[in-house]
Amino acid sequence: MSSVSTATPAASGEFWGHPKGLFVCFATEMWERFSFYGMKYLLLLYLTKYHLFTDAMGLDVLGSYAALVYAMPVIGGLLADRYLGMRKAVVFGGLLLVMGHIGMAVEGHQAYLEGDKIIRDSSALQVFYFSLALIVIGVGFLKPNISTIVGKLYVEGDPRRDSGFTIFYMGINLGSFIATLLCGYLGETYGWSYGFGAAGIGMLLGLIVFLYGQRYLEGHAEPSNPAILKERSLIGLNKEHTIYLLSLISLVAVWQMVQYHAVVSATLNTLSIIVLAGLVWFLATQCNAEERGRMGVLIILTMSTVVFWALFEQSAASMTLYADRVLDRNLLGFELTAAQFGAMNAFFIFTTAPFFAWLWMYLAKRGWEPSTPVKFGLGIIQAGLGFAALVYGAQHPDELGKVAAIWLVLAYFLHTTGELCLSPVGLSAVTKLAVPSVVGVMMGGWFLATAYSEMVAAQIAKLASIETVSGAVTDISQALAAYTTLFEKLTYVGVGVGVALIVISPLLKKHMHGVN
Repeated sequence: MSSVSTATPAASGEFWGHPKGLFVCFATEMWERFSFYGMKYLLLLYLTKYHLFTDAMGLDVLGSYAALVYAMPVIGGLLADRYLGMRKAVVFGGLLLVMGHIGMAVEGHQAYLEGDKIIRDSSALQVFYFSLALIVIGVGFLKPNISTIVGKLYVEGDPRRDSGFTIFYMGINLGSFIATLLCGYLGETYGWSYGFGAAGIGMLLGLIVFLYGQRYLEGHAEPSNPAILKERSLIGLNKEHTIYLLSLISLVAVWQMVQYHAVVSATLNTLSIIVLAGLVWFLATQCNAEERGRMGVLIILTMSTVVFWALFEQSAASMTLYADRVLDRNLLGFELTAAQFGAMNAFFIFTTAPFFAWLWMYLAKRGWEPSTPVKFGLGIIQAGLGFAALVYGAQHPDELGKVAAIWLVLAYFLHTTGELCLSPVGLSAVTKLAVPSVVGVMMGGWFLATAYSEMVAAQIAKLASIETVSGAVTDISQALAAYTTLFEKLTYVGVGVGVALIVISPLLKKHMHGVN
């Protein structure tokens, strides 16, 4: 094992001073994010404009899908760690993703009105739901394991590790940026199947790159104990094939869950209650005073992220419908589609992340760097202020009653700067504050909170559900008023929760006992 973990540059090869395997992971994750974001911002528009779902129906599907996507990597990462290894997990997940996107390209016939009744292509919708299930399970196997491989490419203490992850993170955002612009344009201009299909081609390219680049991964993607995969399971197959079989069977459950939001909601609520009850028991019986303080702070921070991501994830929900219905989408002489505005987040990550990296280092050298709770509070405040920009813009519509695109761009800018205050320190806080024996549980709780926030985001967006005719609003001013009322409330929530977190930050910092 030691020979693998200390591979020399001559053995593994380097490019730009980093292991070549980093760029294999970069390209694979870039194309995986291309496929994910390529369909994310099209999803709600497709359901409401092509299959004529009501806003509430479409948001329920979006919320269920997004919640499951963020919950499944916990299971996929566990199976890869204990059994499959990263290579097998990524390849299996990638194949499921490709098949899912192929299914997404099946449109069926467009829904139409027959009297007062909407006639939908139920067969095409079942293909659509099953395709979502394939994507959910595929992401579960692929997403957590690519990041793990990146970490293994660098030995302990390697000074290149942080810059390597920065390069990798840029791959994520490059995939998001290109996909949202390209797939958003194809889907809304030429047909939904073109947008979804392009996302699938991206994932296929990512899978090809990953398979081709295996020799540069230095064996880090292989199973830790290959022999265990050949052992017989209770059903008579070896354990590797049993995992694949059970994963395919689980597609049926996920296929049904994405159609019934109440089931996903009940499942997440139940899991959340179980996790919280277990943590209360652990804090009361298994922790000393210092551990109890740190864990308490971590629980508060984790719960605060539900607020942030529920606001932030309006991007694919209410903000996308807003862009479609009440926004003048002309920006700098270019007419963007509603889905293309989702690319703003990745664009502002590119342009502002270096500034934030410099800012935290500059403040840290002078002893002025904000504590983790203050950074969280600042992030949530900025999410609220993003909606304040939309509220202000709504007071100045054009002669057609539409809002200038610059206000939505400003909202995305503030949401992204908020993300850069909160997201990079979040997972680090889990590893630093959690009691070592439950770091895995707390990491799972962190991802559960993210999944829960996706469900909450969809329910929040339903507060501004608009009646449409054949997928279009009939009264722009009424629609604008509904969205503005929602965004006013979200402004108060974001600013209020963020300020409250900053106010109590000295108390939280005290109970962190020197960890920041």
